[in-house]
Amino acid sequence: MESRALPADEEASAFRAVADPTRRQILEDLRGGELAAGEIAGRFPISAPSISRHLGVLKGAGLVTERRDANRILYSLAEERLALCVGRFLSAVCPEQIVLRTTKWRSAPEGDAS
Repeated sequence: MESRALPADEEASAFRAVADPTRRQILEDLRGGELAAGEIAGRFPISAPSISRHLGVLKGAGLVTERRDANRILYSLAEERLALCVGRFLSAVCPEQIVLRTTKWRSAPEGDAS
């Protein structure tokens, strides 16, 4: 079985992919679930070919997956891959913040007595 740590060049590819605001917005949009390429393109004021290039970069970095459904291409967020790339870096740079956020998220429902 392969290690969960990613090689540095793969991690760098993911960071290059998320450096662009359009690609970050695509990732956020996919958070809600699978979307067709046309649906994604319709959310932006740029051409469909430009969105296709952005999707290609995200796919190349392993941050999205695609599947064909008849003549449509459906994209999904590759959550684990994104978490591995960004999470390793964040935990190396600011481990205390990761621990604090995790603690706050886990304790929030307990503190909410309403």
